[in-house]
Amino acid sequence: MNSIRLFLPCAAGAELYLAQEVQQITHCAAAALQQQRGGVQLQASWHAAMQLNLHSRLAQRVLVQLAHQPYRAEADLYSCARDVPWEQWLTPRQSIKVEVTAQHSPLKSLNFAALKIKDAVCDRFRDLQGARPNVDTRWPDVRLYVHLTSDLLTLYIDTSGEPLFKRGWRVDKGDAPLKETLAAAMLAASGWAEDPAHLLPLYDPCCGSGTIAIEAAQIASNIAPGLLRRFAFEKLLPYQASGWQELKNQANAQIRKPAMPVVFGSDVSHRMVDFAQRNAERAGVAGVIEFRGGDALQRMPPTPTAGLMLVNPPYGERIEAGGFAGRARFGARELPESVVEGDFFSKLAAHWKKNYTGWTAWVLSPDMKLPGKMRLNASRRVPMWNGPLECRLFKFEMVAGKMDGAHRPLPARAT
Repeated sequence: MNSIRLFLPCAAGAELYLAQEVQQITHCAAAALQQQRGGVQLQASWHAAMQLNLHSRLAQRVLVQLAHQPYRAEADLYSCARDVPWEQWLTPRQSIKVEVTAQHSPLKSLNFAALKIKDAVCDRFRDLQGARPNVDTRWPDVRLYVHLTSDLLTLYIDTSGEPLFKRGWRVDKGDAPLKETLAAAMLAASGWAEDPAHLLPLYDPCCGSGTIAIEAAQIASNIAPGLLRRFAFEKLLPYQASGWQELKNQANAQIRKPAMPVVFGSDVSHRMVDFAQRNAERAGVAGVIEFRGGDALQRMPPTPTAGLMLVNPPYGERIEAGGFAGRARFGARELPESVVEGDFFSKLAAHWKKNYTGWTAWVLSPDMKLPGKMRLNASRRVPMWNGPLECRLFKFEMVAGKMDGAHRPLPARAT
């Protein structure tokens, strides 16, 4: 397994950051890596596949490409899968699951396409070894992924298992937790960790169960995101326990402990703060983060030194959950979404301008008109997708000034 083709899918908008991360982890040549829509492809080794599972914060999975060829009908899918040397990857005693995605495919049924792939794998094993793998749609030992375009099929075997955003530390969570991979993409876009020796204070005033803060604290501590979990490659035939243990030993040896908290988080819900604290303890970064309860519209800066705010703020019905903006004017009753949003974001911007001079705020939102609601000028707008939701990561520079109806644009730093 000295040379295999890998594909690492990621959230739309994170491809550039993932490509940079892959080069940093594997030290691969730029010519061996190709940035594509929705992911990164590279020629690498089995060792690199394990490295990427252990260290990547941005990839959703690490897939090994086993076939890529034209097709016209279901029979072509069967023929392609039948020719793959599956006996090099798994045994007939293991269970499999086949998942098919398509874009402009002429095939009428993706379920039937998956069935043909499964039949091909099982028939090859039966002919060669007299036994076939079972199918397990819930907890398979091995996952196979097929992607169909209008005329091309690509067949992958998964080395990750559970999606890579599942780091292994999250037990307590809120209603709609941010995925760790998206939090990592926000951190990458902000440039916060470009100089690990001189990290600015980082603060999330709407921290929820702590995703952004914990991801940042693990980066500050150089903790590999995959250290607490298991991977599908541990059940594949190329796996060697000694090589994997060596990678984990190296990762553990590289962990560093900042002398004092460099990451801060707060939330209006004290229950969520408790969740965040427990998650941080499981993630090994409780000493690197300082969590407190408090309304984002009232909390003062956590440090005397200006730093960076990174926030996925509540919007719509989530804003009414208990903050100052809702209670002050309307009490406990439910508010129209437009009233809540406008009230919250204008008050938040006023609070930041008054008390956070010198700070930089990065705000993720699906609302393209957010800068107007906040009456602030965005010096950058980074496209990102939160699942199916198209968002922008807005960058605001906090400078002193009066908030009024005739808003004057703030000067933007060069980026």
